[in-house]
Amino acid sequence: MRAVVTTGIGGPEMVQVTQVPVPPVGSEEVLIRVSAAGVNNTDINTRLGWYSRDVRSGTADAHPISAKQPGGYNGATVFPLIQGADGCGTVVAVGAGVAPTLQGRRVLVRSCMLTQRRNGVPLWFGSDRDGAFAEYTVVPAAETFPVDSNWTDVELASIPCSSGTAENMVERTGIGRGSRVLVTGAAGGVGSAAVQLALRRGADVVAVASASKHAPLRDLGVTDVIDRDADLIEALGDLRVDVVIDNVAGPGFSSVLEALVSGGTYVTSGAIAGPIVELDLRRLYLRDIRLVGTTSWADDVFPQVISAIEHDELRPLVAETFPLDQIADAQRAFQRPGRFGNIVLTVRHHHP
Repeated sequence: MRAVVTTGIGGPEMVQVTQVPVPPVGSEEVLIRVSAAGVNNTDINTRLGWYSRDVRSGTADAHPISAKQPGGYNGATVFPLIQGADGCGTVVAVGAGVAPTLQGRRVLVRSCMLTQRRNGVPLWFGSDRDGAFAEYTVVPAAETFPVDSNWTDVELASIPCSSGTAENMVERTGIGRGSRVLVTGAAGGVGSAAVQLALRRGADVVAVASASKHAPLRDLGVTDVIDRDADLIEALGDLRVDVVIDNVAGPGFSSVLEALVSGGTYVTSGAIAGPIVELDLRRLYLRDIRLVGTTSWADDVFPQVISAIEHDELRPLVAETFPLDQIADAQRAFQRPGRFGNIVLTVRHHHP
């Protein structure tokens, strides 16, 4: 089968489209014929080694680090690796211990694999084990979720990693009807999913994004949009929020923290503008602020995302598609400014 194989830490030159054997199916596993695979920061960050503590720059301007440094989600990444945290496809074979009813079903793979752990930490599809950038992938049956929806495979493949991550943050912070929520990087994959999933729960959302993204954010139902280059506190005026969902971090961290009410919650699962921030602990403890970091998903997070899809409570946002063998172009497009929506790879099969 054709697969995109990342051979080590580095730039796009470390990504090769090649032929590899179709993986064997274990007793509790299924073989999925991949039809579409979403592109994510996770894939690029893993290739760059950005998760190493040695890296201090943001994800947009990170440079590859020494291959000797650990750079994975859960310890050092083992290369070669088939990446791809987002996978949509059809189950074409099941292991001896798997219910035959999964055969032929269209499924999404849970990116954060709760049944697969190392040192008690869930493994990530496409980072800790081979992922969806291939014609076929083998995953545990417990990590495959059938989807009954009229969405296309491309639309479905834009969802798992970003929406699962966003729903996990929404769930962990207890966002509900009447909550005031500030979402930074609201035009990104996780940000736009967080906007929709917070609105789904009845929250009032303030979105921060570049001016060109304001109109599509309003189309999602956001009434308050702030330009990312504006002075946040000045733009908010007297308004303060109960929850901040922030995957931007970097120099704007202090202002974002200031936007919270006393007793408010700050939650993050990324640091696009940089992981190293300045924190005045007095602002944290004198105002009873709660800081929440999220990576591992709660058990009910991905089923809730599937439910949102099946009830059309979530809108797929696809900016552009590329064939599998144009992975390098797809990742460059993903990193270009001005994009609203996700980049998805389409997988054309050359044999049954």
